[in-house]
Amino acid sequence: MLRRLKSFLRRALSRTVTAVGIVFALAMLLVAVAAAASANNLLFLIAAAMLATLLVSGFISRLSLAGLELDLALPEHIAARRKLAGRIYIRNAKSWVPSFSVHLSGSSEAVLTALYFPVIPGGAVLDETIELRFEKRGLYRESGFQFSTGFPFGFLERRAEVTLRRDVVVYPPIDPQPGFEELLAAIRGDIEAQVRGRGHDFYRIRPYEALESARHVDWKATAHTGELEVREFAREQERLIDLFLDLNIAPSQTEWFELAVAACAFLAWRVAERGARLRFRTQECDISMPEMGDVYTVLRYLATVSPMRGKPPIPSGDEESYQVAFTTADPSELIESGWGAGRIIGPDALPRA
Repeated sequence: MLRRLKSFLRRALSRTVTAVGIVFALAMLLVAVAAAASANNLLFLIAAAMLATLLVSGFISRLSLAGLELDLALPEHIAARRKLAGRIYIRNAKSWVPSFSVHLSGSSEAVLTALYFPVIPGGAVLDETIELRFEKRGLYRESGFQFSTGFPFGFLERRAEVTLRRDVVVYPPIDPQPGFEELLAAIRGDIEAQVRGRGHDFYRIRPYEALESARHVDWKATAHTGELEVREFAREQERLIDLFLDLNIAPSQTEWFELAVAACAFLAWRVAERGARLRFRTQECDISMPEMGDVYTVLRYLATVSPMRGKPPIPSGDEESYQVAFTTADPSELIESGWGAGRIIGPDALPRA
């Protein structure tokens, strides 16, 4: 019984009666009442023809949307809340029945420039260039787009969810949000403050460059060549950033969890741009960059990650690393696990949009 009710509601929500349809239904009702009151056979015929027209309209509109498939040619890497250009392919799987007056639009999760196709011949494949923007991270299959049509008479606007021919993985937004730039600047400041100076391993002698400090000039090499020469040392390896995302989140903190996921994606992206080392961890994954993967490995995981209740925080890793932990737990719990050499970021540390 419950399954039948859900099926009925799904069908009811997939179509909307237009203003033209309401006027036509009222006119049909008036004709039917007049026919019953006057027993006029002509009015009965008119009422029957109007009812048949309404039924045929619903059948044709449903047939028009049946068998439509969608495929997207998009860039390999897609981040949420960024506009991207792609190509869309619409295939009519019906071998000989065309589809008329079809609109393609995005749902609330995928903002798509609305497209209109006057006719899609049976068995044909049409392609169009589109501008697309995904609002949320995740794996998009069938819920991102929908077809709609009012054909043939505009009495009903029927909608149908699109069946994508492949999955689309959308990363979390990597653009800065309120508080992200300040957090990154604070982390950089902490790391630079803990660096003990230049490396001490000799690397090479090279010509002096403008605005360099004179204390690095090698006077013996300068006297030998007659030009200013600089003694260069090997650069010390940049400190490892240990990034931890706690999945043990209460249901009431789901909004903050999405913000923490976006912050992790932003930090991982910026760290990768600098070529620094990063270790990203949760209770179910451990990814080191660049040894075990690149930044897209981290973003791909963050695209579908979800809270996991009952998972305690994991112990910290390398004691020499700079640790950043996103959690709603009591900071003392993480400090007991070794997460203290850096920043513990809770619900009050990041402003919510």
